[in-house]
Amino acid sequence: MKTMSSNIKNNNTELWDRNRRIIRSSIGGWKVGEAVYNHGYSMMDDFVGKLSYMQVVILNATGRLPERKIADWVEQVHICMSWPDSRIWCNQIGALAGTNRASVIAATSAGLLANDSRSYGTKTIVEGVEFIQSAMSQYKSGLSADEIVKNECAKHGGKPHIMGYARPIAKGDERISAMEAVQNTLDISLGDHQKLAYKINDILSRDFDATINFNGYLSAVLTDNDFTPRELYRLLAILVSSGITACYVDCMDKPAESFFTQRCNDIEYIGKPIRNLPE
Repeated sequence: MKTMSSNIKNNNTELWDRNRRIIRSSIGGWKVGEAVYNHGYSMMDDFVGKLSYMQVVILNATGRLPERKIADWVEQVHICMSWPDSRIWCNQIGALAGTNRASVIAATSAGLLANDSRSYGTKTIVEGVEFIQSAMSQYKSGLSADEIVKNECAKHGGKPHIMGYARPIAKGDERISAMEAVQNTLDISLGDHQKLAYKINDILSRDFDATINFNGYLSAVLTDNDFTPRELYRLLAILVSSGITACYVDCMDKPAESFFTQRCNDIEYIGKPIRNLPE
């Protein structure tokens, strides 16, 4: 496939000429006086009053309309990831925006950008899915769960740095038991990736006192339900938005610039000592 840079280098404007003055879409659009179409569906006729909002969100992110129970489960995942705690990285941005009287849209958008991280947030779920998919491939090729864990640990000097397992602050994850109950209520079956994730959990718990976290759990369940890493990155783009908004509102309802105030001497300075400037 030709890239834009190669087109520029070769003075080839065919791609741009073909799309000049016209917007092309393979998804849908609004035909005035007829209908609003989305992946072949009429949104007013087929969606409104018939589907949940999360079903439409998943359709827009993946191009596939999911069963209602899968959409309902994904909705509960969003609840689990939107805590109104302003100590959390992305929420702190929402709180700072509120205390400085920014708009709610600016606050929530800025917080979402902070969530686009390789250390926490949506991108870690992508890595969690990639790990459990790789582990399943190894498992099907004949490796045991013990061998998979051993090989992963060998990459990090014998330590279990595996995305989806362990937690930086607390042991265990209260969200898993809550979501397992939802999974059972919705009759979403325990799939092969989830079973393997639990086997890996047992080994890490036994050998390293580390257990599966929410990332590992949902990565396995979503993989069992045929979501790809790229689809999940798109689907979970606003995963933490409600928590950000909550922290924004909390600070908007208080005096301006009163969130997490500090004096200069609250900061421990370890740089060069104070020096006199030459006259």
